[in-house]
Amino acid sequence: MLLAIPLAWLQLAREKVRLFVALAGIGFAVILMMMQLGFQEALFTAAVNFHVNLNTDIVLINPQSTTLFAIKNFSRRRLYQAAGIDGVESVTPLYLDFGIWRNPDTRSTRQLMIIGFDPSQKVFTLPGVEDHLEDIKLPDVVLFDENSRPEYGPIAEKFKAGQTVTTEVSGRRITVGGLFQLGASFSADGNLITSDVNLIRMIPNRTLGLIDIGLINVKPGVDVSAVMSELQKILPDDVLILSKQGFVRFERNYWETSTTIGFIFTLGTMMGFIVGMVIVYQILYTDVSDHLAEYATLKAMGYKSRFLYSVVLQEAFILAVLGFIPGFALCLGLYKLVRDGTALPMFMTPDRVTTVFILTLIMCIVSGVIAMRRVQAADPADIF
Repeated sequence: MLLAIPLAWLQLAREKVRLFVALAGIGFAVILMMMQLGFQEALFTAAVNFHVNLNTDIVLINPQSTTLFAIKNFSRRRLYQAAGIDGVESVTPLYLDFGIWRNPDTRSTRQLMIIGFDPSQKVFTLPGVEDHLEDIKLPDVVLFDENSRPEYGPIAEKFKAGQTVTTEVSGRRITVGGLFQLGASFSADGNLITSDVNLIRMIPNRTLGLIDIGLINVKPGVDVSAVMSELQKILPDDVLILSKQGFVRFERNYWETSTTIGFIFTLGTMMGFIVGMVIVYQILYTDVSDHLAEYATLKAMGYKSRFLYSVVLQEAFILAVLGFIPGFALCLGLYKLVRDGTALPMFMTPDRVTTVFILTLIMCIVSGVIAMRRVQAADPADIF
């Protein structure tokens, strides 16, 4: 019986070169879409990695701040005021600034971000920080981000080998007392963590009285939103009060809406979709054209046009599935290549796999629907 014959697959498999070209085109479209979405998410994740790893419930920042890269400072007195509210367990000032790092091997210089705070407080949940809090209490001792760009030098390798690593930051001699893991972001290609006093030593124009971020932890069992409401009542409008999640959204929203990054990667994804759709349409249109006589014969035998339409849609579905698999497999390798080369947190996620597969399916089905118009040209009268 004809319905039991895999007609769609037999038609595709008959022209092996054409099938290979179709799968290569679809695989390319899958790679393009998946890489664009992967880059976008990796950049946004890197941008908020600092925020996510803060050990805090509430964050205070200057309302004129737009992003971590352009943070504005405010008076430390606001934290003292916050400390007097019922339910507040601790407050911690956080200092951010940029210094010039000198590569200890090549002597070249590069900017990096310096993060300073009171080492008696557990400010970060980053791997490596808590183990070296005592070290950064010493004068001119810093922790180096081992996920920084390689241009800063083989600092992590030397430290792990037991070597003493010394260099300069903004002209001041420092010693690396430990390593931690944060990673490059929009804000900086490399990072240092040290005490607030050491940061002031490296950046002499800074004072402890002006802070960049205020961290507030509430007592166990206390409602964070209630404490935030009290803070809004007593603090003037020269500070912005955010929850930790709100601080993460604040940063991510800037890069998504106030820059062209989101638009560029979305456009790249759309271009991959369009390229794939054109390729699939050309393949299906050519296949239908080559089999018009067979389709006309089927019509003469009594098969309806909707049956022929279903064959075209089946071909589109087969192409979507077979083209997605190699594209997905290649992307796994490309993601690892990007992670190793850029230190960006680029990982494959189930949501992204599902999204790209659905886009691939839609891409092929739409192409199949457009190619259906060619089936209408199959007229039994032309072959009798």
